[in-house]
Amino acid sequence: MILSDREIRLAIERGLIGLTPTPPKESLLWSTTTLDLRLDEELRVWGPLASPTGTDVVDPIGPGFNSNQLVAQHTTPVDCTAGFILEPKAFVLGWTIERLRLPREARLGARVEGKSGLARIGIGIHVTAPTIHPGFGAIPSGSPIRLEIWNVGTLRVRLTKGMPICQLIFEEVHGIPETENMGQFRIQGPPTTS
Repeated sequence: MILSDREIRLAIERGLIGLTPTPPKESLLWSTTTLDLRLDEELRVWGPLASPTGTDVVDPIGPGFNSNQLVAQHTTPVDCTAGFILEPKAFVLGWTIERLRLPREARLGARVEGKSGLARIGIGIHVTAPTIHPGFGAIPSGSPIRLEIWNVGTLRVRLTKGMPICQLIFEEVHGIPETENMGQFRIQGPPTTS
């Protein structure tokens, strides 16, 4: 069952959903069954991939593959506070300003969906990986959500910190999951640079 805006706000008040900051009820970020999240300042722009052997092939099921390491090694941070132009056929990673925590015992999951206004101009947001499992952001402050953002259209599109970038749909999970969410993406955030 999908939660309505009223039920989402009640779940936040009861601590079943951790969301920081939580938009006020009057905010335009709320709709009947979704809550818009906003783009944070850091984008990660992919550079060319090339290993010491000269190959640019990434093997996601190969030994030692780690997408977080790949992101840290082959992306450059860019601040989009004043705007960043996403060119046609370009792909970047971004994060939400809002930090989310879904306690496993709350029996709630969520889906990240793009915004139709962005989709209509060719911007895809998190299309192939929408599931947020119970147990996500399992630290008191929660975690931002990493977004895969690409431009499949022909227009150059400005991405700016604070713009509504995606929406969350919250759903009840029947029963408490037996498996702890220990996946590499249960806590997210921009890669740290050393």
